[in-house]
Amino acid sequence: MEREITAIKAQKHNRQRVNIYLDGQFAFGLSRFVAAWLKPGRKLTEAEIEKLQQEDTFEVAFQKALAFINHRPRSVAETRRRLQEKGFSEEVVETTLEKLLEKSWLDDLDFARQWIENRNAFRPRSKRLLAYELRLKGVADNEINQALELHAGDETALAYQAGIKKAKQCRQEEKPDFVKKVGGFLARRGFPYGIVKPTVERLWESFAVPASERIDETEKLE
Repeated sequence: MEREITAIKAQKHNRQRVNIYLDGQFAFGLSRFVAAWLKPGRKLTEAEIEKLQQEDTFEVAFQKALAFINHRPRSVAETRRRLQEKGFSEEVVETTLEKLLEKSWLDDLDFARQWIENRNAFRPRSKRLLAYELRLKGVADNEINQALELHAGDETALAYQAGIKKAKQCRQEEKPDFVKKVGGFLARRGFPYGIVKPTVERLWESFAVPASERIDETEKLE
């Protein structure tokens, strides 16, 4: 049985989609891309209608995935989870991911590189903590290891960079308190003791205010 397309109308709230009317009645919505070859007067079989709706599902999934990864870099696992949450079938999810991977719009190695470079620039932390964060994002260990080897940089330098702001905040402290606070901060960033200890000493030498110049808190109140 064939049904005739009697009208194709743009949707009011989404100009990238159209409503298809068959035999004078609304039948279903399609993306403009999927509906590009349709015209009023064309007749469709039930098989063609089913195929159009399937193609539309894949197109909707692809567009939602693009919007998700364009907001900020995403891992494959994050994108898969997003599509699953939107209710797409496993076939649609995996086909969408394959298409994105083929176009290099998803790339876990590049995602790991961007993650590491962003952390190094704004919130430096140890390689161990970077690896942990990337695993939480679903990146495989071999890609994590490659990215760390290529982009992580020198941990001693990163520890010093990470500790500068905290050291400035603690510059009025006595040395034991300075060491405890700055050292604890670096430890929470994942740096090992062998790096934390000498780094804290360097930060103390660079930023601590000499005892003779420290402001007495009682004096500030007077």
